[in-house]
Order: sequence, then C-alpha cells, then structure tokens
Amino acid sequence: MKAQLVIFLSLCAVSFAISFDFRKLFLRNKKPNPNNELNTLQMIRREGYPAEAHVTLTEDGYLLTMHRIPGKPGSPAIFLQHGVLGSSADWVMLGKEKALAYLLANQGYDVWLGNFRGNTYSRAHVSISQEDLKFWDFSWHESGIYDLPAMITYIVKLKENFLKAYIGFSMGTTCFYVMASERPQIARLLQSTYSLAPVVFMEHVTSPLRYLAPLADDYKVIFSLFGEGEFLPQNYVVKFLSKYLCITQYWEERICVNSLFILVGFDRAQFNYTLLPVILNHTPAGTSSKTLIHYAQGIKSGEFKQYNYGAKRNMEVYNSSEPPKYNLSKITMPITLFCGNNDWLSSPIDVMQLSNELPEKPIIYKVPFAKFNHIDFLWAIDAFELVYKKLLDMLN
Repeated sequence: MKAQLVIFLSLCAVSFAISFDFRKLFLRNKKPNPNNELNTLQMIRREGYPAEAHVTLTEDGYLLTMHRIPGKPGSPAIFLQHGVLGSSADWVMLGKEKALAYLLANQGYDVWLGNFRGNTYSRAHVSISQEDLKFWDFSWHESGIYDLPAMITYIVKLKENFLKAYIGFSMGTTCFYVMASERPQIARLLQSTYSLAPVVFMEHVTSPLRYLAPLADDYKVIFSLFGEGEFLPQNYVVKFLSKYLCITQYWEERICVNSLFILVGFDRAQFNYTLLPVILNHTPAGTSSKTLIHYAQGIKSGEFKQYNYGAKRNMEVYNSSEPPKYNLSKITMPITLFCGNNDWLSSPIDVMQLSNELPEKPIIYKVPFAKFNHIDFLWAIDAFELVYKKLLDMLN
C-alpha cells in the first residue's frame, strides 16, 4: 500500500476519533448532490452554461486541457488557475449562484479554467507514458515556465487580444510569479493579476506540512513517504474511501472535514458541508511528489527560489551550489493580493513580504472574517460577500 494512502487514512482516522460515533458509519446521506459524479464540463453544462474543452501543448511535450465557458464574440478573457492537488472543477463546485467561474460568465467575460500537468485533466505527453517516472519529474517550476505560457499564449492567439485578468489560487499564484520572473514577455500578455491566497514566501506557514520541511533535502525519506512519481491522484481507492467512510448522514459532525482543516486552518462556520461529496469526487486531482518537495524546500529556506537538487547536481543544472532565486523585480503589472488571517498556508506575514519584494506595490485585500482559511477562497459559504464581490468590482 502506498504511503499516500496511509496518510489519507491516518487523517480520516484523526477526524473519526475526534467526532464520530461508529454506529453511524454506514448511514447514507439522504439527498446526494447531483454534481457528485460529474466532471468539470458536465457540471458546467448541467448549470445551463455552454462549455468547451481545449488542449494545448507545452514546449516540453505535455498536453494540457483547459475548460472554457465561452462569452460572446469579442468578450474579454479571464483565466483562472487552480492550486496544488486541484483542477478546473474547483472553480465551479459552488454552483451557478456562487462559484467564481459562473459569476464571471454572468458578467459577460470569456472564462478559461486551466489544468496543470499531472492532474486529472492533463495526464498526457507526446512521448512519455504517465507510468514512466520521467513523466512526473517536474515541480511547480515547470508549471510556471511551461504550463502557464502554453495556456496563456493559446488563449491570446485564439482571441487575438490580451487577457483581461489572471486569477490564481494557491499554487496558481506560485506558478504565476515563476512565469512573471522567468518569462516576463508572457506576463505582459495579461492586463492584471489577482492572487488568491498567494503562496510564494513560506517561512510563516503554520500548517502541519511545515514538519516536512526538515526532510526537504533528504530525498530517500521524502520519496519513501510520498512515492517517487505521482502524489495523490484522483483514483478509485480515494473515491471509495470518500464515498463510504466520509460521506454519511452525520459527516456534518467533522468526520472527514477535519482532515482538510488540519492542513489549511479551521473554519467550520464557512465550510459548506453539503459540498463535501463534490470536493472529494475531484480532490485530490494529483500532482508530482517533486512539487510537494519544492514547497517543503521553500518552507525550510524561507526563500522563493528554484528546485534544490543538492550542491553537486545544482552545479550541473545552475552552475552554482545553490539554486537561483526568482527575480520578482521584473514584475511590473498591476497586482492585487487577497489574504485570510486564518490561512495556515498563506500567512499574511509572508504575503506582506511578497508585497515588499514587488517593484510596483500591489493592492492588498485582507478578507474581513477572522477565521477565513486557505480553501475558503474557493468554497466558503460567504465567498461572494467576502471575496468575489470585491474582485468583480475591481475587474469592472
């Protein structure tokens, strides 16, 4: 059994021990959400919107699928990019009255939803099988210098116009700042950027994930924990566990929600419990173990820099014993940073450091709710009132 499955079971076990009466284990949810078993395109169409899938090729051979809610001819394009272990589905799960993708479509925008390499919708390469470890030899660095440029240039060529805005969440922000630092000519195709829960500097991360940081350079230990290739794909085992262990009549009582909160911050008031089956049907969507290691290195070093292979390999790759830092001074476009006070993965202190490193000072919007956590930016009950309304006002 893979280590990631053990971790998943352990987290659920914590939740069960805290809040679960085992006699209720097999009681089923009375009214299942109709979106439980649907993919992104199916969810969009079920809500009455048109939906398209577009495939683009990266410079290093990965095939990425983007989902689109097309606007009218000539409508400005907005690009939304998910976080680690996420997918395009994250932006539509809340439904047509609350999900950001639909709110943007209602405003007349041409809405594009990206999918990074390695997730449910982007698991192909022109010459490498996903069964090959080489397929998974990437971190968020490659997603920044290859994936985002491929998707953005595809849209710009199709639209024959710049993108009005890039909206990234979590790793979607990390990769943006990689791209904007390393390939500023691509960033200039965007008129503005909105970073939801930006993850760039990570010294003040308070999630238990920080305890992996001391192991960040011990690859044998890390790979023994997470595997050497793919990390947490959306597969039948995860779906079975979520369906029969987490989703019952009484999962409102923190059965498996604790396994989410323990990583991102506790905010039971804003968590939409009826959404849990849909979330677990799409998340985790998969990524590489190397992506998680790169984040652990950032927590350990407190710096925003490229992947650390060790002194010997670094000399071969970078001609330096240390990996180079990303040069944030190259970024001059309008940026807005959204942060939550209870975000264990995107600390307001680290967000302020990002602000100080940028040559053009960004707007910083602190969500006016003390318990607002990392995943609340996607799925909070009051996401519209607390975040999206402000974002839409800025866009308009």
